[in-house]
Amino acid sequence: MSELDPHLLIVDDDERIRVLLQKFLIKNGFLVSAARDAAHARRILAGLDFDLIVLDVMMPGEDGVSLTKWVRETGETPVLLLTARSETDDRIAGLEAGADDYLAKPFEPKELLLRINAILRRLPKTDDANSGPKLMQLGPIRYDLERGEMWRGEDIVRLTATEVQLMRIFSNKPGEPISRTKLVEDLGRDKGQAQERAVDVQITRLRRKIEEDPKQPRYLQTVRGAGYMLAPD
Repeated sequence: MSELDPHLLIVDDDERIRVLLQKFLIKNGFLVSAARDAAHARRILAGLDFDLIVLDVMMPGEDGVSLTKWVRETGETPVLLLTARSETDDRIAGLEAGADDYLAKPFEPKELLLRINAILRRLPKTDDANSGPKLMQLGPIRYDLERGEMWRGEDIVRLTATEVQLMRIFSNKPGEPISRTKLVEDLGRDKGQAQERAVDVQITRLRRKIEEDPKQPRYLQTVRGAGYMLAPD
């Protein structure tokens, strides 16, 4: 692996599994984003590149095999399928769709970790000079996820340490609302209304650096009753 933490996308309609996998993989040195279904994953993948996708086969709506075909048509991101089905035909269908490996549920988290690392080791090595940065586009603003840097054209946008933390939190869950309470927790602050109000202030300041009109935010949105959400192009 490179010195940079690999960025994984977990796609599973079971919230409990998503949360458990996310915590386990973060603990083991990965940057992890999550999607609740194929449609959510497509929106995230439209704005972000990942080192590997861990994808459940059985989901409502579009299934994992169909999403794997789309991923393979649009790029070379490795896919590890999770499936409760053990029949040979289903395994073959996933591999024919372009999956790199599969793992049948239920599974041991350590086995998942071994399979992820095995896939990542197979990826071709590239020099840092030849590998482009992973960027998130917010209108005229671009955000470098690896460096934690924000740019407007050729000018860097200065961010405070808290703003960098907020951008990393939001970038892990683009298009997904994050509550004020969760933001306080992820920032490592003590719980309470005072800290939630402090987050509101930080959001207001961050909007001034991102939005053309901070009073009518396009990219760092308020989701009524749910919190704040980053909505990249």
